[in-house]
Amino acid sequence: MNFWTYVGNRHEQLLSDAYQHASAVFQCMVVATVIGVLIGVLSYRSEWAGNLATTATSTILTVPSLALIGLLVPIVGLGVAPTVISLVLYGLLPIVRNAIVGLRGVDATLVDAAKGIGMSRTSRLLRIELPLAWPPILTGIRVSTQMLMGIAAIAAFASGPGLGNEIFRGIASLGSKNALNQVLAGTVGIVVLALLFDFAYVLIGRLTIPRGIRV
Repeated sequence: MNFWTYVGNRHEQLLSDAYQHASAVFQCMVVATVIGVLIGVLSYRSEWAGNLATTATSTILTVPSLALIGLLVPIVGLGVAPTVISLVLYGLLPIVRNAIVGLRGVDATLVDAAKGIGMSRTSRLLRIELPLAWPPILTGIRVSTQMLMGIAAIAAFASGPGLGNEIFRGIASLGSKNALNQVLAGTVGIVVLALLFDFAYVLIGRLTIPRGIRV
């Protein structure tokens, strides 16, 4: 059976796996973005705190994804839980790092001017600093998403959702007539999803970033 025939015969299952894969990555990215930006906001004013935040989140990436998921399984069980925890943890570094860089890069004269007209620290953060830091933060989100697309496939090891199940089924049945098709279908599906997500981020950037500060 050739690849396209296999895809045609299995399109419903492949679409279901693709939806679960995209949904898992999207939801984990939302959580990672909220946590990452919060860490950036809390640490960017201090050199020591910023370095600690960056070092701590970068250390997570040194742990192989399969090993981390394997360590989580005895604690939280199989399925969605280890997938969500591992994806959120792996997604933090680019967001934290870019949030810190973006917030530190805001022109100090603009912040001083806002302070001079009586804006509170929270108002300055929400109305001036975060909007101006948004371009690098969005770049961090894009990088994290591309990373998590691939890492999410490993979640199938712990019965997680997504296209990784197709890949693992193919690997487990090497030598069968559809083994290569299964691996290829899962891999191509992940690449297509990554491209679609990146295209969506480009559109979000054009809609939310003023032309004068686009990078």
